[in-house]
Amino acid sequence: MNRNPKLSSDINQNKSIIKNYLPIKKSFDLIGRELIIGQSIDAYLLFIDGFAKDDIMLWILDILQSLPENKISNDIIETLIKKRIGYIEVERFTDFEQMSTMVLSGALALIVDGVDEGILIDAREYPVRSPQEPELEKVSRGSRDGLVETIIFNTALIRRRLRDPNLIFEITSVGKRSKTDVVIAYLDDLVDKQLLKEVQDKINKIDVGALVMAEKTLEELLIKKHWYNPLPQVKFTERPDVVAAHLLEGHIAIIVDTSPSIMLLPVTMFHFTQHAEDYYQNIMVGTYYRWIRFLGMLSAFLLPPLWLLLVENKELLPNFLQFIGPKDEFTIPLTIQLLLLEFGLDILRISSIHTPSALNTSLGIIGGLILSDLAVKVGIFVPETVLYMAIAGIGTFATPSLEFALAIRIFRLFLLIMTGLIGIWGFVGALIIIFIIICSCRSFKYGKAYTWPLIPLKLKPLSHILFRMPIPKINHDSNKKNS
Repeated sequence: MNRNPKLSSDINQNKSIIKNYLPIKKSFDLIGRELIIGQSIDAYLLFIDGFAKDDIMLWILDILQSLPENKISNDIIETLIKKRIGYIEVERFTDFEQMSTMVLSGALALIVDGVDEGILIDAREYPVRSPQEPELEKVSRGSRDGLVETIIFNTALIRRRLRDPNLIFEITSVGKRSKTDVVIAYLDDLVDKQLLKEVQDKINKIDVGALVMAEKTLEELLIKKHWYNPLPQVKFTERPDVVAAHLLEGHIAIIVDTSPSIMLLPVTMFHFTQHAEDYYQNIMVGTYYRWIRFLGMLSAFLLPPLWLLLVENKELLPNFLQFIGPKDEFTIPLTIQLLLLEFGLDILRISSIHTPSALNTSLGIIGGLILSDLAVKVGIFVPETVLYMAIAGIGTFATPSLEFALAIRIFRLFLLIMTGLIGIWGFVGALIIIFIIICSCRSFKYGKAYTWPLIPLKLKPLSHILFRMPIPKINHDSNKKNS
């Protein structure tokens, strides 16, 4: 039996083959509509209920069924496409596999008796929410539109900001069962062609049933990483203006249908420290925000373990810092207290995800204020452990990238455990291990250091990271680089 048969001129034979490809009567949303074109020509219309636009369907059926017999030529497909079906996206097909994929994606398929070709009408309309500002990437000033779960809307939001003929959207499908639409976006005159080819080849070689978790599944299929490395190697964003800015820097954006997040690559660790808010504010204010953010991230990583180290080794403290450390007696070791607070913060964060929005405030009051206050009064925690862990938690939330913030949290937990177990040598050893993991990590682009431009040191790019530069200067430097 032919595994990929073509359409024949016998409509009954075609309908029989279609039933082998699609569960027409088993699945209620798959509709096979028999109709007559003109007065005597049998036809068959196939579509998914819920994807097809009702007004377009009614209009097409009205055109086909009211077609005068004397207006039908020998090449009926040509007549229908060019003269009768005045819809924009219409194409011929002869392959049942192509027809099946397109119908399951939402298109309409029309086959006509006596003709070994069919017509695909792309009149689909997906359920979609309105573009709203992303919860994770809010700005005080700037655009309020965000990406949505429909891929064509997302490409339109990007195209609206970059009306450049060099902006290319290449579409493919991934997954034997899901056949998920995946778009590779780039600016043709700025992108690294070798990197682009590498991305295209890796996506084309993916052999998987479905992209269950959309762009996250695709990331794990594209990038093979060690289990002990929590650092993200691609950046996710839900803001179309952020995508446009990265495309202008030569990055590649990967858009996966059904997801509002876009994957950006290649990136270094410093891409996760930047936020759109920096550029929507004054130059001085943007630089100030950036430094405060760096301080918060450093506190999130280092403050609790460093405090624990200094408290347990008082000889390391200078005289003016001798006030640091608990003044009263405590029963539970400080290391255990800090670990309990770490786990408590994580439980609180996980609970807030599963809590309805209307109850989130109550959860924060109960978890953040009442429980911590009672725990201090009971004697489980000393006040300083709560204080420093709260500062570290705030620093974690100040990190623009959720993935990078979680990596910092894992590193902090490792540093805390090693400091509590081995003391100063554990602290130093953990720092060395973390440093090795960071330095051995590579961005998606082969050979580019994850720590660039700090290691290897490049002063000019590093200055652009440390300071919020004026937009004209950034554009001037970019033009010089690409000229």
